[in-house]
Amino acid sequence: MNAKPSTIQIFHPLRFFIGGGWVLPDSRETVNVINASTEEVAATVAMAGHEDVNRAIAAAREAFDHGPWPRLTHARRAEFLREIAKRFEQRSDDFARVWSTESGILYRTARERIGRFLMGAFNYYADLAETFPFVESHRSASGLRGQIVREPVGVVAAIVPWNGPAGLMAYKCAPALLAGCTVILKVSPEAPCSAHLMAEICEEVGLPPGVFNFVTADREVSEGLVRNPGVDKVTFTGSTAAGRKIASICGERIARYTLELGGKSPAIVLDDYDIPAAAKTIGCGLNYVTGQVCHSLTRIIVTRPRHDAMVEALSAELSAMRVGDAFDPASDIGPLATAQQRERVEGYIAKGIEEGAQLAAGGGRPQHLKRGYFVQPTVFGHVDNRSTIGRDEIFGPVLCVIPADDESHAIELANDSIYGLNASVFTHDLARFYEVARQLRSGTVGHNASRTDFSITFGGVKQSGVGREGGVDGLLPFLEAKTIVAETPFPP
Repeated sequence: MNAKPSTIQIFHPLRFFIGGGWVLPDSRETVNVINASTEEVAATVAMAGHEDVNRAIAAAREAFDHGPWPRLTHARRAEFLREIAKRFEQRSDDFARVWSTESGILYRTARERIGRFLMGAFNYYADLAETFPFVESHRSASGLRGQIVREPVGVVAAIVPWNGPAGLMAYKCAPALLAGCTVILKVSPEAPCSAHLMAEICEEVGLPPGVFNFVTADREVSEGLVRNPGVDKVTFTGSTAAGRKIASICGERIARYTLELGGKSPAIVLDDYDIPAAAKTIGCGLNYVTGQVCHSLTRIIVTRPRHDAMVEALSAELSAMRVGDAFDPASDIGPLATAQQRERVEGYIAKGIEEGAQLAAGGGRPQHLKRGYFVQPTVFGHVDNRSTIGRDEIFGPVLCVIPADDESHAIELANDSIYGLNASVFTHDLARFYEVARQLRSGTVGHNASRTDFSITFGGVKQSGVGREGGVDGLLPFLEAKTIVAETPFPP
């Protein structure tokens, strides 16, 4: 692997892509993009004001209402998606470097995953152009000719967070574009550069003006995007608190929305499964974006006689992890994304100690790293499921081991959460896995690991979200079903 870049290479850092071109923002505000491993400035980009957001909405509205995009065939739109996928492949290393720099994910992990996220999403939805039933014939109850026609929902605001912007961007934009929608992508000030790269690609492939637009904005300006009646649908990934606000705004004006929100995902380790093996798998999962993942397995539930062994095994795994620069091949886990995020995680660690949980490993900053937003991978034992660290999404490399009386109690504890995004059951008995999985209130349940899969579908229940992304289910929220019934009856 090459040495890390000192800066992020984007062509138009002080402009936004709106209406098919790179435009100077009305706002003159900028933000520095910080390398999470070094605290150095990696790029300086424009920040949007309300007028910039309104201009992006107007461009997307014009492109949807009067442009060619919604009127192209699905096959023709699929050709554009395939061209975008090809350019993602050519620039996959740029996306990987941006992700590692902004969010702290290990560069080697980013390199392994970025292609699957970006090319996989666009090629998958391009393939659906040939197989998805956008038009279905029906015979009505009275014998008349009928059709269900699935048409684009309209202008889509796609809002992505800082922890995995490129992959989430792909799984929002690809189905929206195939459906015939036009898109305003809103990215976080902490991680804006993947959107710049995406816009460069959209310009290269010649998407019609206004079909894809992007802005970088803070929460106040983003709220204007959600409130604007020119936006027909909002697709959001982020915190449950922000999701509640978006849902309430969309509810006021009956706008469509999809929400992929927080998680506090349990891993139930049944008594037939080897403790060290489970600890190794769960521990290794933390190196993915340093635990800054909504579906990360962070509540480890075991029966009481095995609790201490699990705590000991997890502590050994996490203590052996080499914390370091995301671009260093020797690192096992990188930094958190921002100073604010590190302070948040440290606050939860302090709260866990204060509330009486057993700090078994980690808990501080690595002594050998004087710069960068690093925190030691941390294990707590004897965690009360109703405690702050047992209840709240920490969004960092912190594991909570929770003792259960028996298997039934373990399932009860797993479900005792406002969240229901992801879960795993560790057992060698497949039938037993399936039986427990069916009792868990969770959008995904994996066997012996976290096994989320956007190629099938992904999303949560309870306060982990509304709707699904990925797979065929990820296309449906961008379509409206129209029923057409002809006067002429079917022949006998």
